[in-house]
Amino acid sequence: MPVIHLVDKNFDQEVKNSAIPVLVDFWAAWCGPCRMIAPTIEEVAEEYEGKIKVAKINVDKNPEKTAEYKIMSIPNLKIFKNGKVVDEIIGVVPKEELAKHIQKIL
Repeated sequence: MPVIHLVDKNFDQEVKNSAIPVLVDFWAAWCGPCRMIAPTIEEVAEEYEGKIKVAKINVDKNPEKTAEYKIMSIPNLKIFKNGKVVDEIIGVVPKEELAKHIQKIL
């Protein structure tokens, strides 16, 4: 399953109502570190297909959810389980580190 692109309108349906955990990447086009972690996000989406959902939301185009989740710095990766944030990673991390966070909630 490829990475899902979220907007304010479909966020609750895709994330809060998901039967499986969801990794959400809060990002922006102008953000260098966001571009650096993007390939890692894609790899994780492929490797954990069926176990977790992987999604991205552009903070500039979706102010509602950016404010709701108090996003101050990006990239900001939040892991949701049963509609609630259970983990958070701020900044660029190696894939192994991201995998550790995912394994914890599976």
